[in-house]
Amino acid sequence: MPSQGKFRSSGKGSKRSSVKKIVTDPKERQRLVENIVKPFILDDAVYKRVCDVMLDNFNKGLGKETNAEARVKMFPTYVRSVPDGTEEGDFLALDLGGTNFRVLLISLKGQEVNMESKIFLIPQHIMLGTGIQLFDHIADCIYKFMKEQKIEKKTLPLGFTFSFPCKQLGLAKAKLTTWTKGFKCEGVEGNDIVQLLHEAIKRKGDMEVECLAVINDTVGALMSCAHSDRQCAIGLILGTGTNACYIEKLENVGLWDSDYNDPKEVIINTEWGAMGDDGGLDFLITEYDKHVDKHSINGGKQIYEKMISGMYMGEIVRLVLEKLRRNGLLFGGVGSEELSKRGRFYTKYVSEIESDVDESDFKSTKQVFEELELTNYTDEDCRIALYVCSLVSTRAAYLASAGIATLLNKMGRKDVSVAVDGSLYRFHPHFHDLMVEKIEKLVTPGIRFKLMLSHDGSGKGAALVAAVANRLRDEEAKKEKDCKPNED
Repeated sequence: MPSQGKFRSSGKGSKRSSVKKIVTDPKERQRLVENIVKPFILDDAVYKRVCDVMLDNFNKGLGKETNAEARVKMFPTYVRSVPDGTEEGDFLALDLGGTNFRVLLISLKGQEVNMESKIFLIPQHIMLGTGIQLFDHIADCIYKFMKEQKIEKKTLPLGFTFSFPCKQLGLAKAKLTTWTKGFKCEGVEGNDIVQLLHEAIKRKGDMEVECLAVINDTVGALMSCAHSDRQCAIGLILGTGTNACYIEKLENVGLWDSDYNDPKEVIINTEWGAMGDDGGLDFLITEYDKHVDKHSINGGKQIYEKMISGMYMGEIVRLVLEKLRRNGLLFGGVGSEELSKRGRFYTKYVSEIESDVDESDFKSTKQVFEELELTNYTDEDCRIALYVCSLVSTRAAYLASAGIATLLNKMGRKDVSVAVDGSLYRFHPHFHDLMVEKIEKLVTPGIRFKLMLSHDGSGKGAALVAAVANRLRDEEAKKEKDCKPNED
């Protein structure tokens, strides 16, 4: 074991980190490490309890009398039809759900789909500024993209994937209920985001763009996969945040204002990230989760999401590593300024560390340590870091699995495909297998399921919904024209 050496500062201007006596006995070290990480190791009874809490939240959200007090809002969407293969033409799509957003040009011709896209950054000052600044920035980026594609003179329909909690009032009308994922733009909550977008496009000028549909990224994932798989009935996002949507029987949706054109089913956007905001998950919350929540910009909200998603997972791991270090169990007690910085241990590091299949060299883990300016480490430190990452990510995968198992059990279908999108699911080496393993234990016997990666649901899905809306509008206009008496 390395000697203790000089302790590094835990941050600029801060006091030296106090470190307990360095533990050198291997068995004692293992015992103390396992005691610190023990809160992340949960048995099936705990995850079944999560399923029970989730189902109760779903039913409250769907109930007309209970929705107002429900934390999981279960918003009905207005996506009423899937593509029939006749959609043709060029469509724009916007995908806003994190610090980066995309503008896409999608050309449809039957089953053929061609896409061009560009990623734009949303600076921190805009994320925390005003709604006008945000939507003016988006409109400016749309124009730049259209000019690059030489389509600025065309009139194009647009589908908007807006991955924040919204109350849907129509296919192209959605009011933001609350910002999440680091956004706090003034003057947007409670307002129609499509109207705000159209106003910004009008201010920008020089382009003809009409937003025909606003959807959540979960709906985009579902629609994109449903295009090729008719069993697809759940959309799941595991990325910066987490959320799910599913197809619900209309008879179970108390919020629905019925009319004779009602479908028998409707896609529900659960907004399940808010589960636990009422204390319903306190039985499994750790000191690390509490710390993450306390220092977030939306304290007390999105509790379930904060235990799963990519925006928070790296920080949970960092907090555990720092506690191990302070207890003389890691890095010989010597940290670094980088490791002491809140948010500096990125979730991508978790995926990279867990990709180390060869423990003889820990190549990826050591590269992460070097980026964090950690120099005082051993192979045993690498093993402990890998262990911590695996426990935190496994808990996240199992918690997401409890949510999916609850949906599968609630729907009661024999065969369901689950469309999954998001960087956490896409890049973590074990997330898929962990979820399949746990869902199988939590789901009702006889229900068959598969998890399928949604290829660009947030872009392709939004364009498909806009294309369907455009087709239905054209069909309706043709019907009205055909019904008019011939004046000749």
